[in-house]
Amino acid sequence: MSEIEEIRPAGEKLQKVMARMGLASRREVEAWITAGRVKVNGEVATLGMRVDLHDAIAVDGKVIRREERAETVRRVIIYNKPEGEICTRDDPEGRPTVFDRLPRPREGRWINIGRLDINTTGLLMFTTDGELANRLMHPSYQMDREYAVRVRGEVTEEMIERLKAGVMLEDGPAKFTDIQEAPGGEGFNHWYHCVVMEGRNREVRRLWESQGVVVSRLKRVRFGPVFMTSDLPMGRWREMGQREVDILSEEVGLKPVALPEMKEKARDKLERMQRKAAKPVRGERPARTLRPANGSPASAEGGRGRASRQEQGRGTPVAERPAEVGKKRQRPGIELTERPGRKPAGADKRRSQPARDGQRPGFGRGRKPE
Repeated sequence: MSEIEEIRPAGEKLQKVMARMGLASRREVEAWITAGRVKVNGEVATLGMRVDLHDAIAVDGKVIRREERAETVRRVIIYNKPEGEICTRDDPEGRPTVFDRLPRPREGRWINIGRLDINTTGLLMFTTDGELANRLMHPSYQMDREYAVRVRGEVTEEMIERLKAGVMLEDGPAKFTDIQEAPGGEGFNHWYHCVVMEGRNREVRRLWESQGVVVSRLKRVRFGPVFMTSDLPMGRWREMGQREVDILSEEVGLKPVALPEMKEKARDKLERMQRKAAKPVRGERPARTLRPANGSPASAEGGRGRASRQEQGRGTPVAERPAEVGKKRQRPGIELTERPGRKPAGADKRRSQPARDGQRPGFGRGRKPE
């Protein structure tokens, strides 16, 4: 036995503790620390600093009340974002934000899982668990995003092949892992469903614009296993149930956490708040019916069920509509599907057989592409 014992640092990393408290995602907390906004015991914090229950944490001079819980409160809501709202809490210009219509959680605060720019509509998720938000946004967990996009201009097969092979943008190379055309456009307006593996700023628009065409409409219809369906109107939100949250947590290797119990009176109050907040959106366009290449109906306003991965391609392909693959019964707001046989992400970062770039193992849902 060695006379010199290994000394392990006590406590947990500051950014992990703050994210678990629901203050923000871990990535946002790291930005706060880098900017010098966080102090521990009166001293400016640094990245990697460890803290325990006895340390006082302050953000912008305000001490955070630490109520360590045996389990993290993990609530998740899905929101159908309309145009004109920005993904920030406070806007100096006074524009509406995505947080304006959301209910106020009793514990913690809502953390947006990714962002959509002011002109992009569709699927946006929020959670009170900073660690869940961090993992869903982190590139290592490869959460693919699917968008319905209307392109104005002539699109050739060569352009599509270049976009799938990869093009150089101002912030580095980028590509779509899958693109499928959907009938429904007129003249030089064409609808496509495309998939990206990252959440870079305006990535979908910039990819199409690199080919000399313009994106006239853009809506996110899927984020990982979560699908947007047309029965959740723009400006409305819905909270996920226990099974849905468990599926989402399993995708990124987190253990299930029981949702807090909610009394019937509190539930009715939330529903009233939602109805009041969901005011009609001016200029909202009617649903547009699209059909994928195999002829089964799909909608630009909703997600579609998952097809199995292409044999030669990379990345999760554009999905089929959930109603065409699973049961015909409608599900309120979203369709979130279990993926059998999937090894929890993050459980072993060095897999014995790593997936190729843009692929996620265990996503074989539904029938194979015809």
